[in-house]
Amino acid sequence: MNAPLTLTDILAWLREDDPARLKTLWARADETRRLNVGDTIHLRGLVEISSWCVRQCAYCGLRVDNQSLTRYRMEPGEILESARQAVAFGYGTVVLQAGEDFGLTCEWVADVVRQIKNETPLAVTLSLGERTEAELDAWRKAGADRYLLRFETSDQALFELIHPRRNPDAAGRIPLLRQLKQLGYEVGSGIMVGLPGQTYESVARDIDLFRELDLDMIGIGPFIPHPQTPLGTGELKPVIEPDEQVPNTELIVYKAVALTRLVRPDANIPSTTALATINKRNGRELGLQRGANVLMPNLTPAKYRKLYEIYPAKACIEETGSACNGCLRMRITAIGRQIAQGPGGRKRHAQERDVLC
Repeated sequence: MNAPLTLTDILAWLREDDPARLKTLWARADETRRLNVGDTIHLRGLVEISSWCVRQCAYCGLRVDNQSLTRYRMEPGEILESARQAVAFGYGTVVLQAGEDFGLTCEWVADVVRQIKNETPLAVTLSLGERTEAELDAWRKAGADRYLLRFETSDQALFELIHPRRNPDAAGRIPLLRQLKQLGYEVGSGIMVGLPGQTYESVARDIDLFRELDLDMIGIGPFIPHPQTPLGTGELKPVIEPDEQVPNTELIVYKAVALTRLVRPDANIPSTTALATINKRNGRELGLQRGANVLMPNLTPAKYRKLYEIYPAKACIEETGSACNGCLRMRITAIGRQIAQGPGGRKRHAQERDVLC
């Protein structure tokens, strides 16, 4: 067994540009994925249940100041119908995602979770932003299995710049991730790569933090700005040395995905929609061949899908849930992989392997 990747190793790989060297990284990540989570791909049905948000994030189209966005909030019956569609397509999990919308009250969310758990065999993942411990506890007791909350960057100064706090007394996302674990959730987090002001060293620390937090799910995607945001208009321009700025390219995302697989061998790692957006032809497939093992087909009803505009030109925005399901199945078959059955939680007792290429 090779030695664990150090922070210095991770940083060196993030800066590596030699195709032959990178080919060995892709192969090691893919083999580590195969040994720890197998050759099956988990499909998580994504339902974007509300586009309302109280936050002012400098990159996201859902930010409260974006007056050009038509807001919506799905009805419980619509959400349940999407969950039934997930069952019909053979998915093991439904992911309920929204902006930080306090119109989604504690009891409202708990009722929706209970209905899904009572009427389907699905695991329920929530991605509803920073909520109180009481709310998170109530949703866990209602049956929610997992919670996704990206910390986006471990560079605290950069995070505060692009993600102003709603509550100055809030503990922050890293403590909240630990709290979610204590409440019994499977916990997911992740980062954007290529944020203006983001250094190679900070991305290396992000990947090392994935290891420290022992995350069950880890999502990594490229920074894609929305034009109606301070980062999209250029109003906000973090100052950084050009050779330190991480690019928002698919190559750097593949590196981050591969390195994350090596430091967290048994985590569930999606090949994200954002990655597919910057490479619509085969971005998903390349992500799956470089360490990822999860895809998230979109089940949001067609009348809402275009309105959940966190960034423009999102992949598969015109597809129905059925079309998305069929497309992903063909892509999976084309790379010689199979679709997993069941909810697909993390294999916590898999042997850990940190691989130094």
